[in-house]
Amino acid sequence: MPLSIYQLSIPAFLRGLAIAGEYCHKASAFCTERGISPSTLIDARLAPDMLPFAGQIQRISDTSKRPAARLAAIEPPAYEDTERTFPELQARIEKTCGFLRSISPEQFDSAPSRLIESRLPSGGVEHLPAETYLLTRALPNFYFHLVTVTAHDILRHMGVSVGKRDYLYLPGEVGSSKKPA
Repeated sequence: MPLSIYQLSIPAFLRGLAIAGEYCHKASAFCTERGISPSTLIDARLAPDMLPFAGQIQRISDTSKRPAARLAAIEPPAYEDTERTFPELQARIEKTCGFLRSISPEQFDSAPSRLIESRLPSGGVEHLPAETYLLTRALPNFYFHLVTVTAHDILRHMGVSVGKRDYLYLPGEVGSSKKPA
């Protein structure tokens, strides 16, 4: 039996959000251990034209809840981008996870027969089959903000001890070098 749109999206989004929550936890601990202001990491960016760490966490939230809502044909919740502390960023992640968990697999049943609207960087709009939208737009965009030169790399650049295992495994999972806290 082929995987459903739900199986391909919600578990991946929830796992990525859990990883983002671990990044916030590690970043907060790093600031405490080093005696530096949390804003040093929250405002950190790799290039002047990119979003800071807080903005990457906000986009991780947005790039999971919005596509999930589109695929389920429901309205996503709107969150203000006002988070300025690690606890606020973690609360946003938890709120996003709660929204994703509230969507039932059945709400995705009609997704394969619908076209999903996707905005182009040029300002235009394209309409893609749900599977194409999920696999070529939604998931790559989500992972871009989670790890591809963004949240993960900002923390590494600033000296936080995060590596490949932190991206691939949650604490306590097989393959993790760390035990749950």
